[in-house]
Amino acid sequence: MDGVRALVERLRAALARCETDAARATAAEQCLRSGLPAVDELTAEQRTGAPDRYVQHVLHVQDEPRFSVLAIVWPPAQQTAVHDHVCWGAVAVLQGSERETRFGLQGAGTTAATLRPVRERTYGPGEVCSFAPPHDIHQVLSCEADTTISLHVYGADIARLGSSVKSTYPPGLIRN
Repeated sequence: MDGVRALVERLRAALARCETDAARATAAEQCLRSGLPAVDELTAEQRTGAPDRYVQHVLHVQDEPRFSVLAIVWPPAQQTAVHDHVCWGAVAVLQGSERETRFGLQGAGTTAATLRPVRERTYGPGEVCSFAPPHDIHQVLSCEADTTISLHVYGADIARLGSSVKSTYPPGLIRN
């Protein structure tokens, strides 16, 4: 867990200097890029998932500045609903790969609201991305035949909240 502790220290220092959520997301992304823990630094329990859903393991919660670090373990071909978040975040893939589709919301608050894919990207080991509401609507798919493990930093106490998801969006809103 030395790599996780080192990451937490970098995050503490970097996030303390940020004034906006967008700056916090970028700082967290830069901290992840500057050094990730190895998968084998996680305990066997923290690398364990479920056959039918992803499992999140809270590795650290920090009160000030507020953030959480989680390991998320994905079974093969697991996919999230299209969703957005309660807070900013940054993600790094440690093992396997994830395909992210980001969406743009058009006509929000109307009966004609639609989601359109604006970007699709596959992230492999060591690759990192970040997001900050309100431009954070996405769907994630584990692309591997084996388990995928990703490291997530969120700007909230996810242990208390239980999830970083604010809203999910029905498939009927998606237009290509």
